[in-house]
Amino acid sequence: MTSQRPYLLRALYEWIVDNGMTPHILVNASVSGVRVPAHTVKDGQVVLNIADRAVGHLQMGNDAITFSARFGGVSQSVRVPLEAVIAVYARETGQGMALPMDQHPAAEEAAEAVLEDTSDNAASTKPQDEPQPPTPPKRGNHLRVIK
Repeated sequence: MTSQRPYLLRALYEWIVDNGMTPHILVNASVSGVRVPAHTVKDGQVVLNIADRAVGHLQMGNDAITFSARFGGVSQSVRVPLEAVIAVYARETGQGMALPMDQHPAAEEAAEAVLEDTSDNAASTKPQDEPQPPTPPKRGNHLRVIK
């Protein structure tokens, strides 16, 4: 059977966009074939905004997500193999889904590495059946009180 990941990703992307929210993907940057700017990677992961207004030429194929985006004002080509996508969610609400891992060795190894990196001490003592959807990154206040 073919992988369900591309179908789930496209469906969740459409659901998020149809509800007027901003789709983000959480990516395991250590998976082979991931092409993202190095300065965006933190703890082996990167969160990418894939909204139409943030990217150009977005293609969600059965093997990879490709698009061009500006990072620090410089346009760059981004490629994310689907096995590197950990989750897709709406920035505003955090609603979305952690994508299930495919049943081949490379994906299982990547999933185990991500779970080990993201689990805290309490979670590491008991096995996890499914990765939990990520919480959206916290954004600092951009307004300042001036007296």
